[in-house]
Amino acid sequence: MLHIKVMTLVVTLRGGRLAACRALSATLALLIALAGCATAPPPPPRAEALLHDELFAPASVTIDAAEIFAVSEPMKQYLRTEIASQAKRNGLQDGLVAALYSRGQLKLEYDSSRTRTAAEAFDARAGNCLSLVVMTAAFAKELGLQVRYQSAYVDETWSRNGNLLLRSGHVNVTLGPKLQDRASRARAITIDFLPSHEAQNLRAAEIPEQTIVAMFMNNRAVEAIVHGQLDDAYAWTRAALQRSPDFLPAYNTLGIVYTRRGHKGLAEASFRHVLERDPKHTRAMANLAEIYAGDGREAEAAALRADLARLEREPPLHLYNLGMAALQRMDYQAARDLFAREAARSGYSTEVSYWLGVSLYLLGEHEQASVYLKHAMESSATRSERELYSAKLARLKSSAH
Repeated sequence: MLHIKVMTLVVTLRGGRLAACRALSATLALLIALAGCATAPPPPPRAEALLHDELFAPASVTIDAAEIFAVSEPMKQYLRTEIASQAKRNGLQDGLVAALYSRGQLKLEYDSSRTRTAAEAFDARAGNCLSLVVMTAAFAKELGLQVRYQSAYVDETWSRNGNLLLRSGHVNVTLGPKLQDRASRARAITIDFLPSHEAQNLRAAEIPEQTIVAMFMNNRAVEAIVHGQLDDAYAWTRAALQRSPDFLPAYNTLGIVYTRRGHKGLAEASFRHVLERDPKHTRAMANLAEIYAGDGREAEAAALRADLARLEREPPLHLYNLGMAALQRMDYQAARDLFAREAARSGYSTEVSYWLGVSLYLLGEHEQASVYLKHAMESSATRSERELYSAKLARLKSSAH
């Protein structure tokens, strides 16, 4: 039997585990007493009523929004050399793109293990979509270019970490000419870490930089939850709400922090706050239903789940879970079919591709299995995952001969 933990909470990451973020030429392709800050400004009134600093210890990290886009000395050196030379040949915007993303330049890798600041992404030569957008924007602002951000509508990509479901969103950045270059014919360039055929058809909405900052902080909060660092998670969530009090994913994250700390009443208030502003917010709806069920309020939980069923034809990773159950009872053909349906429905994520490959292998379809295991390796979120799937693929190939 497949055992699923009772409390499955859902959070949203921006630029999280989107396999398609491996794009362009390289492998590119969800507070209380701030540590190091003596006088943190008070949160906006809308968020203040939901925040309870007294329940959490001070953060173990310094949270400073200015650090997100800060340009380090190594970045300035790269700007003076590589970017400057490319800009002379191609113009500022095209030169920046060439210096950052052309083959043989930075050789950036997609890595969603941590949402990095601009300087951290540059040093690591790696980042998720949000980190790479932040780094690109930091360089562009240093050059005096206009910067605009878009939140793009893409098919939902889901992953699981214990009993935490992670939903990945997507952002991109557009670079315009310098404000003073009114006569410039330079076109605006949108940099998107998706294959060009997908990026061309994206629906996107422009968002302000404060929302990008809130997304960054919410990502850091989710990452802290994953690592069990609830005081830090609260601090990052508080900071996100401080920057953007209308950013609903941060209220959802706040509810999860309260749930994990055992404050279910406060968690309920956070999820209800989201639903009051967006009655179709499925993540908050699912989380609130879990709270009700855990408290024995079955009628209220059932009503929410009925609403959720009307909004979602199938719950996130539903077919994936059925596929895992089929594997456990050794029904490999059913497992293959279920994983294939999940992949077609929600995208060929690392986990789905891997288990689809395993199912095919167990059915003796070794050549097809290697295709999906290779995809799992290439779409892995971190270097360590890529190494793990690479080793699994090598073992598969050797056993198939």
